[in-house]
Amino acid sequence: MNDIETNQKKESLIGRLAGYLLRYLLPLGLTIALVWWMFKKVNFSEMLSLLSHGVDYWWILLAMVLSIFSHILRARRWQLQLDALNIYPPFMALCCSIFGCYALNLVFPRLGEVWRCTYISKKGKAPLTTVVGSMVADRLSDSVSVGVLIILTFFVASGAINTFLLKYPIGRDMVTLLSNPLLWVCIAAFCLLAWALIMAFRRTQAVRKIWAWIIELWQGFAIVLKMPGRGKFLLLTVAIWSCYFTQLYVAFYAFDFTRALCVPEYGWGLTPCLVAFVLSSIGMAIPSNGGLGPWNIAVMFGLAIYGVSDAQGTAFSMLQWSGQAVMLIILGIYTMGYIALTGSRSKEKSTSAR
Repeated sequence: MNDIETNQKKESLIGRLAGYLLRYLLPLGLTIALVWWMFKKVNFSEMLSLLSHGVDYWWILLAMVLSIFSHILRARRWQLQLDALNIYPPFMALCCSIFGCYALNLVFPRLGEVWRCTYISKKGKAPLTTVVGSMVADRLSDSVSVGVLIILTFFVASGAINTFLLKYPIGRDMVTLLSNPLLWVCIAAFCLLAWALIMAFRRTQAVRKIWAWIIELWQGFAIVLKMPGRGKFLLLTVAIWSCYFTQLYVAFYAFDFTRALCVPEYGWGLTPCLVAFVLSSIGMAIPSNGGLGPWNIAVMFGLAIYGVSDAQGTAFSMLQWSGQAVMLIILGIYTMGYIALTGSRSKEKSTSAR
């Protein structure tokens, strides 16, 4: 019996260690690898020269300030969801949960979401699972927003994207593959097969867990469709993503080579910015420390479509990312102060009540 318990403890420990490795070390390794690949492609001295002499930093500062509004709007949108669930944490606590979430993700990817939900469940005196469900709906709303933006980008900038892809063998192969009807037939067949397997093995524990997870995701999203204030939720979603887009757009005026794209030929820079913005939003789905690496490479790729060199694209993406990271660190410090201050006040109240 002791041997069995020992083996179970070892297996549990190995499982936890593997989970930590996948959750934290894998994103860190991916971040380092992608940043190394990015800098390997560029002329480092040229990039440093651009950052030293070719930047109007006031535009970067403006982008940093705009990022605060995007976080506050996200907190307000989340408040609508929590109100529908009869959870009423203070609004400043919601703002700080967003600030702290993104600041924590700079160091430990995805851990910020866990902390955010745990903190609000305590402040709102609500079940953690309920708060997590609302956060899932929040993230699914973002996924839908990115999907809409991808469709819009292909309508607006399909010509430039196709021209760029056809310059390179890998791009030509990608276009050929995506235009092959057999690919879409195989995808449809795979989806049907997956559905058939789920239905055939629906009584097994593994499939039940998957199905329960799918239902939980849907329920978390469905509350958005049924809750009061759906119109406000939609408007806030548009406002949040408009803030994100504007942050990147104003940074275009910080460099000569991106400012040169802000001409009527390119829709005053809105089209190149939209392409870079959508690609960077997709890049954020890759687990890394605060998007460092995938986000930068995606922005480089988007700007390269419009003739921006690798060194220029790297300088732009690194400065814009660094500005946002600095602002998140400042907001993270503010969050720590807020939590410490409110915690000491609550202790004083409980002491005086006694």
